[in-house]
Amino acid sequence: KCPNVKMIGILATGYNIVDTAACKARGIPVCNVPGYSTMAVAQMTFALLLEMCQQVGQHSRAVFAGQWQNNADFCFWNTPLTELAGKTFGIVGYGAIGKAVGEIAKAFGMELLVTARREKEGHVSLEELLRRSDIISLHCPQTADNLQMINAETLAMMKPGAILLNTARGGLIDEEAVAEALKCGHLAWYGADVV
Repeated sequence: KCPNVKMIGILATGYNIVDTAACKARGIPVCNVPGYSTMAVAQMTFALLLEMCQQVGQHSRAVFAGQWQNNADFCFWNTPLTELAGKTFGIVGYGAIGKAVGEIAKAFGMELLVTARREKEGHVSLEELLRRSDIISLHCPQTADNLQMINAETLAMMKPGAILLNTARGGLIDEEAVAEALKCGHLAWYGADVV
């Protein structure tokens, strides 16, 4: 319907919204903007994780509601807190964003496990990463091969009480399976900024 299209430029990192096969058949190049959001996505990943582990928002509301001043003990918290040091942080997709997230995870004292399409020395299989990680963070592109890679079967491989983060693509997740894992308590938290 657009015979004069010469190029398609996506103003984001992901280009899974474009039929690249059809573009290739017509000789239309497709480009994206890699690298524009590396640090912003890494920061968002840890913003989600820290809110889950520290529940700063809930604590603030409780303090403003007077719960701390009415507490008999000086030490006040009304939810369990999770310390990140010593946890195992699994990264699925170890490109620029995955590496930036990994540096932050190491700064928090976490052990790092990584897996990627192009396995390199030091990488583990996806199955091993899912089984060993306390926190799993997705940083891979969405492809036909990994659509709903996090599903009932892969969720069952995860440790009970694991935390799952998705700042990559919504289609990597089977949302119904994740909702069920949250309801039954197998997953402690799911943090996402993608749909």
